[in-house]
Amino acid sequence: MPSVADWSGRLAVVDRLSSELLGFAPDARMLIVNCDDFGMHDAVNAAVVESIENGIASSCTLMVPCPAAANAMRLLRERPHISFGIHLAIIRDKPDYRWGPAAAKADVPSLLDPDTDELYLDAPVPRAAFLTAAKLRDVERELRVQINAVVDAGLSPTHLDWHCLADGGRADILDLGLALAKEYGLAARVWLDDGRRQARAHGKPVVDNAFLDSFSVSLRGKAATYELMLHDLPPGLTEWAVHPAHGTEEWQAIEPTGWRVRQSDHAFLTSPRAREILDQEGISTINYRPLQEAWNA
Repeated sequence: MPSVADWSGRLAVVDRLSSELLGFAPDARMLIVNCDDFGMHDAVNAAVVESIENGIASSCTLMVPCPAAANAMRLLRERPHISFGIHLAIIRDKPDYRWGPAAAKADVPSLLDPDTDELYLDAPVPRAAFLTAAKLRDVERELRVQINAVVDAGLSPTHLDWHCLADGGRADILDLGLALAKEYGLAARVWLDDGRRQARAHGKPVVDNAFLDSFSVSLRGKAATYELMLHDLPPGLTEWAVHPAHGTEEWQAIEPTGWRVRQSDHAFLTSPRAREILDQEGISTINYRPLQEAWNA
């Protein structure tokens, strides 16, 4: 049983902002701008690289099972300055855009929708069915294949996060993700309340403030919304999960509505105004490398 001193030490850690755990001042405003879905399609890959190299994005996360993952890994090998994590993908989001699993289907049967023999879709009914059916041993097998594919390619990811499933979607899956992060020497994106409390109780830095998924931002006046959110950004560590892509004809056919979200993300992230407002507000963007160091300290 932990001693009083142990509990006092834990409370002291939790009472401090994660940004303070990373060595920043209590009033510092730190922002991770992470481009999700790298590897999903060439239209995504090109926009992600541009958003990091010519814009305000600070990192990205790679989807190993997707059709353009090999190209994404090539781009990362050519650009070691780009900080990236692994976007763990055990559920897919478009009915007619099929990919995965990375493991052989026969090795992960509970991850497959019996009606399609494909990964479950990210919609309320199939997502609920997945969370009921998925066996943890199959989830672990698939996640290890995805992580090992990146490591075996000679790449050095910084963290793990989840595609379509907030903090893994299930407590035991989150626990598995955290265990794999520890085993592979990575940080993890944890942003729901239960996961944040769990991570902070163990001294791990996670986001201090509300997490943003750019698909939740209205297209109407989107750039102005982003500007206002930066103006109002509170002290501590914040993360925006953004989804840049070029609105090519091929990508529009794959994602008839969502492409507008992605194209408008790319437009804002690479705009001179985005950099200007960060400078005006004194906001610093970081990637997951300092979190990785802290998670492994």
